[in-house]
This record gives sequence, C-alpha cells and structure tokens, in this order.
Amino acid sequence: MPSDYIFFAQHGWADTNQAMLTLAKRLTSENAQVVVPCLNYAMTWLRMAPLVDEVDAIATSTLGQYPHLPLRIVGHSMGGLIWLEVLNRHPDWWQRVDFLVLVGSPVGGADLGRILDPLQVGVGVAADLGRDRRPLASRIAAAINTLSIAGDVDGGSDGTITVESTRVPNAQFVCLQGISHSALRCHPRVVDQIQQFWQGQVLSAPLWLHPLVERLRQIPGMTDAHRRDFSLATPWHTFADGTSICLWCSPVGIYHVFLTSAQADCLYSGYVGWLHVGDMWRELEALRADPTLSAASEP
Repeated sequence: MPSDYIFFAQHGWADTNQAMLTLAKRLTSENAQVVVPCLNYAMTWLRMAPLVDEVDAIATSTLGQYPHLPLRIVGHSMGGLIWLEVLNRHPDWWQRVDFLVLVGSPVGGADLGRILDPLQVGVGVAADLGRDRRPLASRIAAAINTLSIAGDVDGGSDGTITVESTRVPNAQFVCLQGISHSALRCHPRVVDQIQQFWQGQVLSAPLWLHPLVERLRQIPGMTDAHRRDFSLATPWHTFADGTSICLWCSPVGIYHVFLTSAQADCLYSGYVGWLHVGDMWRELEALRADPTLSAASEP
C-alpha cells in the first residue's frame, strides 16, 4: 500500500529513540513512512552540530526516495531544536511540511544550559541548549503549521524545561498540566493533542507576544525563567498600557524580571546573571525613558 506521508520523530538529549518509536506507533497508520532516528547517546552530551548533520542526511535521503510525499515532524526536547536547524538549512522543504510539533522543546533557550555555560563558550551541549532560537522558530511557524506542547508539573516547568521557553510566536500552544519532561515523549494526552492538530482542529490562537516581552528578551544574558518567584517581585515601572515591570533579587544576587498585564497577570518571567546586571539596568532605564512607551505612573 502506498504511503500517504513521511513521519519524522526525533528524540532529544540523553535519550534513545525507544519512546519516540512508541509515539510513532500510537500516532501513525500503516500508510505512513516512519523515520525515527536513534542518535548516539554519548554524542547527545557533546555538541549539537553533528546531530543536526546526521538528521539532515537521513531526511535528505528519505525525501529523495519519496519526492512527492508530504512531511509530518515531531521533535521532543532537543529533537525539536535539531529539526528547527534542519529546516533552517532547507527552506525549500517548508512547503512539503504539513505539520511541525515541538514537544517540550526549549526554543527560547534552556535555563539549565545557560547556567552551565553562561557565556556560551561551548561547554558541551549546554551552549546549544541555552541558545535562543525563538526568531528562527517564529519564521518557520509563520510558514509551517506549528504546534508547541509544554508540560507543567510545578507551576512553570515540566521539571526540566520552563514553560516560558517553549512558547513560539505564530505557533499554536498547549500546556498540559501534570506531565513531566520525559513523560511528554509518548503520553496519551500528547498523542491526543497531536492527533487533533493533524485533524485541523484549532487548539489555540497563534501565540502573540506583547512587544515589551520581545524588548526584555533582547537584554544581554536574559534567560526565560520559572514563574515561581512572581509573588515576591515588587513593581518597578508602569507603562501607559498598564503593563508593569516587576523585579525580585534572589538571596544570591540573581535579578528576576517580570512583565505583568494591567490585570496583574504575569506575561513574562526571566532572569539575568551576575555578568549582565549592568546591561539589565541600562536596558530597563532605556525602556523607562522611551517616549513611545510613556509611563502612566511610577511605583
């Protein structure tokens, strides 16, 4: 029986393809051409570039064998980042991709990676996991039907990846409560969400970020953070539209920056390490002085 589509499923860091094979069995029918590469476990601890090369080579060969079939792609964690890099190399493939699903992928940069390699000088795979790929993911999501799925076990992360780092502008977004990072790989609720997405159901409006979120993310060293400390923050500045910047400094001197809506909902949470505190204050003062944002009030 001829195949209807090619299904690529990619595991991530410190993993094999076993869970992704289970996911493929639960998602696909016998009419799918299934490709679930198993990358070298030890290599996933080093740099990501060789892994991207390997997946690129496998995908290139597969697409050559089935030149007329559309693609459906699911990547878990670093597997999603690998596919973003592969697709960035091959914009000519984009029109063939029916669906791209990122599952627990730290598109904005994994905070653990930033902690282990704050200067991104190349400490193993940490430098690659800590990199912000949101601009790339946003461009891809504007052209390819994209869904980002996050898990939340503690009010802001899946136990490994913060919910904040999985949000992709232009993509649909689903956050599943009570599902850990490893369980996301083939959890029945994840399968259900992907199937609904494939069926054309709208799971959320395309993600739109407040412009100030983008400005905050441009601060050197800013890393998407857990929202657990939001209640400890105090207002620092309020803008004309009612949004406010709130700050909290941890006992070890790490500044956490929160953006809140006029209704006091947390729109963004991030932190800046010791190396970039000066940059943070300069950028925050520039935002406060920006006439286009004209302050409504001062705390």
